[in-house]
Amino acid sequence: MLRLSVLDQAPISKGHTPEETLQHTIKLAKWAESLGYHRYWVAEHHNTSGLASSSPEILMTQIAASTHEIRVGSGGILLPQYSPYKIAENAKTLSALYPNRIDIGFGNSPGGSPITQKALTDHHIKPKEDFYRQALDLQGFMHNTLPRNHEFRLVKAGPRIVNPPAMWLLGLTENGAKNAAQLGIGFVFGHFINPKYGKVAMKRYYEEFTPSINHEEPATIICIFVVCAETDEQAEALAITQDRWLLNVGKGLGTKVQPPEEINSDEYSNEELEQIKKNRNRCIIGSPSTVKKQLNQLAEAYQTDEFMIITNIYNFEDKKKSYKLIAEEML
Repeated sequence: MLRLSVLDQAPISKGHTPEETLQHTIKLAKWAESLGYHRYWVAEHHNTSGLASSSPEILMTQIAASTHEIRVGSGGILLPQYSPYKIAENAKTLSALYPNRIDIGFGNSPGGSPITQKALTDHHIKPKEDFYRQALDLQGFMHNTLPRNHEFRLVKAGPRIVNPPAMWLLGLTENGAKNAAQLGIGFVFGHFINPKYGKVAMKRYYEEFTPSINHEEPATIICIFVVCAETDEQAEALAITQDRWLLNVGKGLGTKVQPPEEINSDEYSNEELEQIKKNRNRCIIGSPSTVKKQLNQLAEAYQTDEFMIITNIYNFEDKKKSYKLIAEEML
């Protein structure tokens, strides 16, 4: 049986406030736990008016405090913008508060535009080729396994807990898969961003995985957009708000989710219709049976046993129902 999890970018629907959106995140996490979802992860985005998740560690604390068993994680912390030591201390503090429930997903994203990246790093931008070294340091601080000749060998990340949180690398390419495999940590492939290199990335991860103190065996998650309703037609009607949102994000027009009454599909240009068609490769849209069939097909293609579902539609109750229908069909 497949595991199902949730990724929440905390998208703000037009007409709603960031405060309301973050409360929806807490409600959705509780809802996901009641339905049997395995993990609830929150994203990290900056300098945007339409995504409220800019501080995953703070959101994770509130989500974990509001739930009981579901694993809570980051999807993902922008490692190049921060100190591996500080990330490790935040992660271990969370794990001390909520033992055996915390996942630390991290990635190589710049965090936004060049000026945003400068603000995040206070002008101290690290070279891209430094990422693997940072990931090694993060693992070393997390598990107290830095080499004896490391300049920070005597610096310990506290609190000094027995079971640090699990580490996951978020990636879109073979290179990300290779890094995760060599580190011996979990790998999350962002199908919802670009599925182009998914199969080759997963193949490389499985072939090159080396057991570590973090993971003894390979562990993978595929993150994908899913919109589910009672029928395929109803799901398509809901998905128009996500289609519009993806178009707007791609054009840099804003990241708030528009209501369906503001969307007229007849006004789309041929270029926009082609882009929507292309974006649908990142999504599954349909009834519970349609979603189940397509997820099972992807699971076989990717050789994975877990999907992380992201649903960026306008209406919160419709979003909750989408997750409910999927869970009832598959869990």
